[in-house]
Amino acid sequence: MKQREDAARAETARADLAHVLARLGDAAAVDAFLEDLCTPAEIEALADRWSVVPLLADGMPYRQIHDVTGVSVTTVGRIARCLDAGAGGYRAALEHRREHPEGLAG
Repeated sequence: MKQREDAARAETARADLAHVLARLGDAAAVDAFLEDLCTPAEIEALADRWSVVPLLADGMPYRQIHDVTGVSVTTVGRIARCLDAGAGGYRAALEHRREHPEGLAG
């Protein structure tokens, strides 16, 4: 019973986090929230993973992605599996990025 309650609590917290992120409204607010929520290493890991997604979508080979980003080939493969058969989050984020390129850095 305790395990089920813990799982339900975690699911509720995850859903709440997703709703908060979706409603923050702008990149600066999300960045500030992530800075408060995550360690610098966690933010770096998230940013590294996200940097791989457009390269995979463009068809870049895993080894070349590793050379460009420094992300391990194993992690690149995991991201590729999620991009192909995950929950659809990477695809939705890519589509949003394509529709709103004004927010891209660099």
